[in-house]
Amino acid sequence: MATPDCLAIKAARQNSPHNNKHMGMNMIRMNDNGQHIPPSLNPEGYEAITDFFADVCQRYAERPAFTSLGRTLSYAELDRLSAAFAAYLQQETDLVPGDRIAVQLPNLIQYPVVLFGALRAGLVVVNTNPLYTPSEMEHQFRDSGAKALVIHKSMAHNAEKILAKTDIQNVFVTQVGDLHGFVKRHLLNAAVKYIKKMEPKYSLPGAISLRTALLSHIDKPYEKVERKPGDLAVLQYTGGTTGVSKGAMLTHANLLSNMLQGHVIIRDVASDWAANVIAPLPLYHIYAFTVAQIIMASGGHSILIPNPRDLPGLVKEIGNWPFTTFLGLNTLFVALCNNEDFRALDFSKLRMTLSGGMALTHAAGEQWRKVTGCTVIEAYGLTETSPAVSINPPEAIRCGTIGRPVPETEVFIMGGDGEAVPEGMPGELCVRGPQVMAGYWHNESATRASFTDDGYLITGDIAVMEEGGYLRIVDRAKDLIIVSGFNVYPNEVEDIVTEHPDIVECAAIGVPDPVSGEVVKVFAVTRDDQLSEQAIRDWCRERLTAYKVPKVIEFVPELPKSNVGKILRRMLKTNHQDVA
Repeated sequence: MATPDCLAIKAARQNSPHNNKHMGMNMIRMNDNGQHIPPSLNPEGYEAITDFFADVCQRYAERPAFTSLGRTLSYAELDRLSAAFAAYLQQETDLVPGDRIAVQLPNLIQYPVVLFGALRAGLVVVNTNPLYTPSEMEHQFRDSGAKALVIHKSMAHNAEKILAKTDIQNVFVTQVGDLHGFVKRHLLNAAVKYIKKMEPKYSLPGAISLRTALLSHIDKPYEKVERKPGDLAVLQYTGGTTGVSKGAMLTHANLLSNMLQGHVIIRDVASDWAANVIAPLPLYHIYAFTVAQIIMASGGHSILIPNPRDLPGLVKEIGNWPFTTFLGLNTLFVALCNNEDFRALDFSKLRMTLSGGMALTHAAGEQWRKVTGCTVIEAYGLTETSPAVSINPPEAIRCGTIGRPVPETEVFIMGGDGEAVPEGMPGELCVRGPQVMAGYWHNESATRASFTDDGYLITGDIAVMEEGGYLRIVDRAKDLIIVSGFNVYPNEVEDIVTEHPDIVECAAIGVPDPVSGEVVKVFAVTRDDQLSEQAIRDWCRERLTAYKVPKVIEFVPELPKSNVGKILRRMLKTNHQDVA
């Protein structure tokens, strides 16, 4: 846990020397973020993600690139289909380079086709969680100014409810089997629609079938769009630790730099490490998004899992492959290791296991090693850093740490006075490097608050620098809740709960959970003594993604507050621990 000095770090930040020195340089420093790819990382001289994509598709044309639901795309097929999408966007829509396109898809092979096709047309991709409610979709679409949307058919009914409130004019709808052969395509699509009943009726006049768009422009030429390293590539939404989600501006330089940083570290793990990579984590999440490109840099094969929550289905799919790498996070490792069928699998080809998205517990890491014979490599990152900041070197894993900073990355452990703390002492982790975002989309105040004046991103996480340059996270940002690797922001939950007519006020915190790491707990003051916990959960379920819905609700007569009336969440956490 954080020491009292650590807890004072954020309060002291406004008086920090980092906020007083180098005045006049702040925006120069921040505007320079994401503009350059260090030559030491970039022997191929890539300027944009599209350069990298063209190179790997040519170099590894006949190799498998992505598989989902039994359909495999080679690099050559991925190249051809993404070119078709780029051609359609350029020739059949009024979209121009720099326009934003929202992509709301699960782990289907359509995702990389759409991603690289959009980038080839010069568009900016807005990754959107398929689990979002209509209100969450509306915020992200409006804030980003998205003009196009690619969406899975099962989510189209949600888009129908809010599309008129956005700038989106071009909608592409796809089904799970759209890139499969004739028989399997119809079987898969029928199963989803009629058996699983996952495609509610919707009305989106003018929507285009993604499959139709691709087939109509297959092998048609598209106009190559020149992109510079500093051009925006992706808007990746995150809430930081408070408030509504913000769009982290990730440039071509940001994403390429981080891909190359990761590639340098893990490329020599084993010659076949990327041969068959089990990828159950969603590609719309920045962790899986960037790792997928690291795999491509080695000509590797990503086996996408559309629904990792279906544990029997996941285990069955894993069993179909002599898998060489596994991408996961703490909760998934625990669930799999407790599954009898998973423990019976053949792990003889497993070369590497990567962990990110949430802290890896010692128990989970040790259990995975005992079951699979493979030690987990833990990494650390943020959406704002594309995401990797540090990773354990495969040849020198130090369990319990987040490893050492990736190449060309500076870290700074800031004490309460704004100066560096000695080795072994806790402080706030700050990062500077080519992978650090250009800033928050249309939010200069949030951008300024997230950087020191000499260009370090303030992560909000409390860390210790250990001997040998290894980092250890000792506490998270004060109020952030992490449920199965997904960020939940207390303010958002509280806003929804307090909209209920019978709630006076409330506070949300995270409490430990053996399955998901944490769950959301809400302390609520109510006007109605008969109000039930289930009524609050039902209210939230209609307005929030499932992992944000409070699992524990405690009705209290009042909430602890400071002298100025601020609710003291930390006191609620302490009281919960005392009761537990």
